[in-house]
Amino acid sequence: MTDPNVYLTLSLVALAGLAMLVTACLSGWRGWLALKHQQLDAQAPIAAGPSAGSRIEIADLKERIRKLEAIAAGVDL
Repeated sequence: MTDPNVYLTLSLVALAGLAMLVTACLSGWRGWLALKHQQLDAQAPIAAGPSAGSRIEIADLKERIRKLEAIAAGVDL
């Protein structure tokens, strides 16, 4: 077992096996990323204008902020 060709052959086989393993893992990683991209695209909301309920809620919040700022400034409402 002292033949240098045996060690060279074993090293090349191990390197080839490692290369195949890395290639398979990279392919799986890319597939997983593609799956996640598809899932995110499927969950993307359809771009529509704000609903009437959300506009009312925003107006209510702005009014509350205005009142709180007035209270903080010492203005009597």
